[in-house]
Amino acid sequence: MAAGVGQWIVPAVSTSAFEVVRAIAHRYAGADYALGIHPLYVKTAKASHIDLLETWLLRHRADKKLLALGEIGLDLYPGHPPIEQQQWFFEQQLRLAQRYDLAVIVHARRAADQVFAGLRRFKIRRGIIHAFNGSEQQAKALIGQGMLLGFGGSLTYQGSRRIRRLARELPLSAMLLETDAPDIRPSWFAGRLDQPNEPCELPAIAACLAGLRGQTLAELSDAFAGNLHRFKQNL
Repeated sequence: MAAGVGQWIVPAVSTSAFEVVRAIAHRYAGADYALGIHPLYVKTAKASHIDLLETWLLRHRADKKLLALGEIGLDLYPGHPPIEQQQWFFEQQLRLAQRYDLAVIVHARRAADQVFAGLRRFKIRRGIIHAFNGSEQQAKALIGQGMLLGFGGSLTYQGSRRIRRLARELPLSAMLLETDAPDIRPSWFAGRLDQPNEPCELPAIAACLAGLRGQTLAELSDAFAGNLHRFKQNL
């Protein structure tokens, strides 16, 4: 918060992280959390973890800091867990989101079409697509499904032309900023592996976005605060 980041969401990636993210959210006034099983963690997950997730959702459903089911999704990058395994956990968690009318935070690496199909199938119309890296057509489809699109460190690289163009042209009402700490390191960390990527980098990422869009940081801050407020009000 000292860096100027007033609100943030901390998603879980596995059942072992549930208590940790909940504790963080309740330690800081501006923090909220989500519970879910990340696609890169399904290789060590068990079917019983879906039951455990549901138990947590039921136990804490009155907790106003529990904003969504996440981080869930699909990752089609080579070498990651088999798609069949990822798909099973994704669908089981979408089923929970549908059953309990929850928003979702979704990982969709090289899988925007497959993720969109799952959201549409289970009639999920509230959520965030983390680190969006798809096409303009995919962006519009996901926005039409009620999703906010997350943009972060990738937009700081001159070579990320498609992401920078989308970050510049998409309506602010459909976007949120993120750091994906400790991953997706911003461009100013190039060659500095000793430098951790932390949420405090968000203002600098926002400044880069403001430059792309020709808007002020105050305009961006107001827009994103409004987006998050509406997201939370619709829960």
